[in-house]
Amino acid sequence: MSKERMNGIIIGCGYVGKAVAQRWREQGLTVTVTTTTPTRLPELASLSDQALLLRGHDASALRAALQDQQVVLLSIGAPNAQVYRETYLDTAKTLVQVLQPATSVRQIIYTGSYAVYGDRQGAWVSEETPVAPVNSNGEILAETEQVLLSASPTVRVCIFRLGGIYGPERELVKIFGRAAGTTRPGDGSDASNWIHLDDIVGAIDFARIHQLQGIYNLVQNQPTTTGELLTWICREHRLPPVTWDASQPSSRPYNARVSNEKLRAAGYQLAHPTIF
Repeated sequence: MSKERMNGIIIGCGYVGKAVAQRWREQGLTVTVTTTTPTRLPELASLSDQALLLRGHDASALRAALQDQQVVLLSIGAPNAQVYRETYLDTAKTLVQVLQPATSVRQIIYTGSYAVYGDRQGAWVSEETPVAPVNSNGEILAETEQVLLSASPTVRVCIFRLGGIYGPERELVKIFGRAAGTTRPGDGSDASNWIHLDDIVGAIDFARIHQLQGIYNLVQNQPTTTGELLTWICREHRLPPVTWDASQPSSRPYNARVSNEKLRAAGYQLAHPTIF
């Protein structure tokens, strides 16, 4: 399937979407991308066949954009908590609403988050583990998944629950460097799940080629702890170490070790199986 001429649309073309657009064009797809930011259109036009200004809850615009598309990547991101519902849930509802029974769309791939598992006190979780979001944003993400899974039976829906994203221009030291030399609440034992951009792109294309459907965790093979991660970053970059104050409760709302066994069993091999 990867060599067939097909059309793909990326709704929400940010850090992940841009990398997927490049991969899909290399593989011969005709790629349409969307953004809600007018000033990004020239940049996106340079890496796609068509760049559209589109808000996900605009049904008529979305219906038009989906004409003759076979695969949809929903890779949206909310700039703040105030627009979470509109960004995720309203877009998903509109997408499912405009998919007619005779739609050309054969697959939806959605990049969600392992945040839907909530705080499991460091226990292992898999796709079979019931969701238990700890805040309203997590509840919106969980509901978004259910809406997408209710799409037309002629459409395969693949949901990836991503770990924290890192990669080029989003290196771990850029994410955590300001923690160097500080004292953080807790003891650093919270589980920390990450995934490299290369593997997000790789898994999305694997899902497209193999027509995956259902929910898959997209994280590295072995979670680390926040303490191990920060110790490693500070040592690698010769930064002052982080200290911990166990008398204060950890402020991290998500503490679960996420298993990626289902995705590996499907045949995907990670390019970056570990973070260290």
